[in-house]
Amino acid sequence: EMALGRPAIVGSTVQQPAKLPEHVLADEKHTWALGQEVYVPTTVGGGCILGATVTDAASADALEAAYGEFAQEARALSPTYSPQTVCTDGWEGTQSAWRRLFPTVCIILCFLHSVLKITERCGRDRATRTLVLDRVWAVYDACTRAQFSQRLRRLREWATAGLPEGALRQMVLKLCGKGPQFARAYRFPGAHRTSNALDRLMNHQDRRLYAMRYLHGTPDAARLAMRAMAWQWNFHPYGARMRRADPTRRSPFHDLNGFEYHPNWLH
Repeated sequence: EMALGRPAIVGSTVQQPAKLPEHVLADEKHTWALGQEVYVPTTVGGGCILGATVTDAASADALEAAYGEFAQEARALSPTYSPQTVCTDGWEGTQSAWRRLFPTVCIILCFLHSVLKITERCGRDRATRTLVLDRVWAVYDACTRAQFSQRLRRLREWATAGLPEGALRQMVLKLCGKGPQFARAYRFPGAHRTSNALDRLMNHQDRRLYAMRYLHGTPDAARLAMRAMAWQWNFHPYGARMRRADPTRRSPFHDLNGFEYHPNWLH
């Protein structure tokens, strides 16, 4: 199984330079190798995992080297490739690494991460949680950048006047202060505004890692294991429910490229 991690993930998954995603997502999965915490920088685009490796640090330099594997493989397919946008959380090391690797990329802050932090501050008060989140998601649903900015100002005014002092109001106002970072997405139709497309695939990583009781062996073996998981995800056939809902869809690779090599995905 680990031998599947040796080929280039991008080169195996994306068959034509024109299919390289213009909008990607990036985040680090926290896991363990031989009992020590490590990080799995993961790049997702077009429904496929296009980069996955293991690093023992989350600094900008370490993440630049880790995400650099994706950059190197993508440029082997298209020497001038640079994604238009990358959706990340607020970790400065991640954003710095992507700026160094792709100087022209626009970094879009994930809106969902801020919403989750607000949800945590609501505690068990369902009424307050519903009230606050309805207003926050109404901001997200804005159709234009101008409308988004206007709704964000109204949310700030409401939170300042209507919420008691404390962690909840502070977190809502913090979200309002990040408006320019969220609003960048309106310049790029098709850009990811939340990390959902990445989180779903990292959930798959999480289940696999738990089932194998996390990573063992050498750092090289851990890296190959994560790359093999990515490769298998990209080619795995969709389940029966997906096939019933849309018989034309076969796998993430098929969705991205429009064809499949063989009816049996292992072939």
